Formats: sequence, C-alpha cells, structure tokens
Amino acid sequence: MTTTTVDTHHHADAHGHHEHHDAGANTVFGFWVYLMSDCLIFAGLFATYAVLSGATVDGPTGKEFFDLKFVLVETFLLLLSSLTFGLAVMAANRNSRPALFGWLAVTALFGLGFLAMEVYEFNHLIHEGAGPGRSAYWSAFFGLVGTHGLHVTSGLLWMLVLVIQIARKGLTPTNNTRLMCLSLFWHFLDIIWIGVFTVVYLMGAL
Repeated sequence: MTTTTVDTHHHADAHGHHEHHDAGANTVFGFWVYLMSDCLIFAGLFATYAVLSGATVDGPTGKEFFDLKFVLVETFLLLLSSLTFGLAVMAANRNSRPALFGWLAVTALFGLGFLAMEVYEFNHLIHEGAGPGRSAYWSAFFGLVGTHGLHVTSGLLWMLVLVIQIARKGLTPTNNTRLMCLSLFWHFLDIIWIGVFTVVYLMGAL
C-alpha cells in the first residue's frame, strides 16, 4: 500500500514537472513567433527609410548632422548591455539572485545610457530644424530609430517588473521562462540596432 502511494506521488511530481517544462517551451516558442512578427515591422520601417532616403526636399540630410563617434558610443553601450544580460542569465542558471540582480542593474544602466544619448540626439536634430516634420526623409528616420528606442524602453520596464517578480517569488520555472524571453528580446534589439547603425548612420554619413 505504501509503495503504491509513493509511486503515485512520484508519478504525479514527474507529470507536474513535465507540464512545467512543456508550458515553458511553448511560451518561448510563442515568443519566437512574436519576434518574427516584430521583425516584419522593422523590415517595413527599413524599407520605408530606404525608399525615402533621398526625399529631403532640398533640406538637410543626415550627413550634415550624424556624428559617428557619438553613435559608436551608443552602439557599444547596447552591445555591452547584451553581454551583461548574458552574464545575468548565467547567474540565474546558478540560482544566484544577488549576481542576477547585479548584472541586470548594469544592463539597465547601459540601456538607460543608450536612451539618454538617443533623446539628446533627437532634441539636437529638432532644435537644428531637422525634426520629423521637416521632410519625408526625417520622418522615416525618426520612425525607424524612434521605434527601436521605444522597444528599448519597453525592455527596461519589463526588466524592472521581472526583478520585482523574482524578488517576491524567487527563480521559479515561470520567472526563468520570462527571463529567457526577455533575453531573446534584448538580443533581438541589439541585432536591429546593428542594422540601424549600418543603414542609417554609417551609410548616411558617407
């Protein structure tokens, strides 16, 4: 009787663990689908920018304002934030919450630094008469770069909420899955930014 009960409990625990694993895998797969749809949005924005890249109406072009050294600092901040997020995931795998929180804090600081530089650049461009209403080119520029900036802002808010959830409930399977999804999102933003840097700034400054 006792052996049967123990076997039943063991089977129930294994079944519950299997359900958690399946739910986590399904969530990550669903998030990949979301990222693919987000890719389509950015593809549309890149295409729009490419089509309107010469539509300046005899107004200022990016070449007159882009500072590649400034944008390189932005780029390094975002690339470093991707590295520190990877270290945060490694800390989570070791079940070390202090290290996880520490690396996420560094990641957030890099992300905030990136956003601060982007806001500064936008303010400078608008002040110099190169705002989104100046020409189709600048509308496309602000649309593409601004959408990426909004995604970074969303990622930082998500990071804050996740830290609160982990602080309250620990590194549960659900929170680990959320951390994995946020990691995918953050690395995705890095890839998009490399495209922005190359197509918008590097090619625009030549």
